[in-house]
Formats: sequence, C-alpha cells, structure tokens
Amino acid sequence: MEKPQNTHYQRSRFNRAVTTFQKQGGIMRTAQALRAGIHPGTLYAMRDSGMLVVVSRGLYRLSDSSPLANPDLVTVASRIPGGVICLISALAFHELTTQIPHEVHVALPRGAEEPRLDHPPIKTYRFTGKAFTEGIEIQKLDGVSVNIYSPEKTLADCFKFRNKIGLDTAVEAIRLYRERRSIKVDNLMHYAEICRVKRIIRPYLEAIL
Repeated sequence: MEKPQNTHYQRSRFNRAVTTFQKQGGIMRTAQALRAGIHPGTLYAMRDSGMLVVVSRGLYRLSDSSPLANPDLVTVASRIPGGVICLISALAFHELTTQIPHEVHVALPRGAEEPRLDHPPIKTYRFTGKAFTEGIEIQKLDGVSVNIYSPEKTLADCFKFRNKIGLDTAVEAIRLYRERRSIKVDNLMHYAEICRVKRIIRPYLEAIL
C-alpha cells in the first residue's frame, strides 16, 4: 500500500521553493527553477494550488508578489534571455517617444531561433556583430535583469531601421533626447558609425545642438 504523503515534507519543499523564487525576484522559468533544485512535482503542485501563477508558457511567478511594473519587458527578458529590448520598446523605456508600443521589439543575433511567446506579442529584428553586442545596458526591472539598448544606441538603431519604424519616429526621438537628456555626442556618433548611419544622423544631430 502506498504511504500517505507527508504534508510536513511537502510544506518544507514548498517553503524552500518559495525562498528560491524570492531570490529571483519572484519569477522564474521552468528550466531555471529545475536548475535551482526545485523538483518538477513541487513546481506543478505549487501551480495547481495557486501559489504560482503562469505568466507565460514556462514562466511562473509567486502569486503573492507585488504587481509587476514592467510585465511585458520582464516576460520577454525571462523567456528570451539572449535577446535585447530595442527600437520603439527601448525608446518607450527611455521616454524618447510618444508612441505606445503594441508589441515588444527585440533584437536577436542573426541565426538565432525565432522565439515563440503566447504573450506579449513581440517583433524581432536581426542584428549582427557589434550592432548587436554594443550599447547593451542591464536594467533591473521587477527583480529581473533585462537587456536593453542605451538611449544613444537606440537612436542609431532607429535611423538604421527608419524604413521599418518610420523616419518621423527617429526624428521625434532625437528631439526628445535633446529635451530630456544630456547629449552624448561622442557616444551617439560611435553607435551611428557601427550602424552605418553616421551621414544620415549627422544633419539631425547638428540641428538640435
């Protein structure tokens, strides 16, 4: 006959798992939780009991955590750890656009597998070499490390992808950059050179100086 489940042992496992989640800001991917030593049965039992809520497929969050301030960016960063928040989503984060992104813009290295997310909607862009690796800031949002391009790198990217996001978006961003931040000309031109838009961005930069 099967022995009745030891509720004390189960409670102990739950407590250890909760502590592990809390150390990660209250949110973890399945693989991340398993690597941290949480048994799959514990994870699913916590989900079924309501201790964990499913943020997105394979992404769990403690149900009693404070509401996420940046749920879409946190979800994307957790599900696509190799990606970088870019373009309009990065502009919105840095308060350099009046647009409200309806999808999260994510940069991926060329050749990376296309991610699949149920939510939020995403739009991916393929970057290569230094255009992908340079200008990344790591922002801690809701306890999760989020890769996002710096304001100057984002401006250069917007001019590079002006045919996709609209030149008016890039021009508005550089105007708001002048109004709301200290202009870092050297940084901006460094990234403009990497993105091969130095000649394109220079007249707009000169107009705001």
